Amino acid sequence: QRRRPPLLPPRRTLLRLGLVGSTVGPLVDGLHNQCLLAYSYLPITVQLDDSSPPLFASSWVVPPLLGFAYIVLGYILPQTVDFVLPKPEKNGIGSTGDSARVDSSSLAVLAALAVSSTALIIKLSEFLTTHDAIDIAGQSITLDGQTSLGIMALADVVQWLALDRSLVSLIVAAITAVGGPLSELPFVANNLWHYLPQSSDYLPLSGVTQGELIEHFAKMILGEDFRSIALSSITGPCYFAVTLDAIALG
Repeated sequence: QRRRPPLLPPRRTLLRLGLVGSTVGPLVDGLHNQCLLAYSYLPITVQLDDSSPPLFASSWVVPPLLGFAYIVLGYILPQTVDFVLPKPEKNGIGSTGDSARVDSSSLAVLAALAVSSTALIIKLSEFLTTHDAIDIAGQSITLDGQTSLGIMALADVVQWLALDRSLVSLIVAAITAVGGPLSELPFVANNLWHYLPQSSDYLPLSGVTQGELIEHFAKMILGEDFRSIALSSITGPCYFAVTLDAIALG
């Protein structure tokens, strides 16, 4: 019988994930925030002057949120998924069984590559959001929502293949790519931040019909106007990359 892993990470892992998540995390996250959303509560904005667009946008609520998220994504979820899988993982930085046999210097290099590649993917999301089309070999490609999502998903797959390749990390990152944007609903509903018109293309609860049980809970948690809460679809692949980043650090 397999031994159930501890829910919380060891102290050093907990501190590492919490510290990196609350410091490096907001810096990486801020690479695309200025074109996606605006913060209403305790905003942090860096710009050259009042007339220029922000160079960096965040909020003082983001560091503790990302610190907690990195602990969940980098340790708790991977340990849980690894435990419930029929067989333990053999390869990849998301493998709890194999990571102990990899020397610390190799893990440090993988973590650095994960952080830098995540930053590039976040920056890619900014490019795709702020451009309507790109020219490749003389051909113009329109960057509609589906095309941008496809490009981001491809970048995620390349990152996973290059740095990880473990089933645990793939499952955790895929779950987070779906659940991560949805976790923002209470924050958007309570006006801590909101997505800008050009990026708010995802209304996850717009199809909820009257009388459904989910309608009752949505109204109770998110308010009467829960159907109109808009998110950005391109954040899903960003959550995927951030999850691989957190797993590499864990």
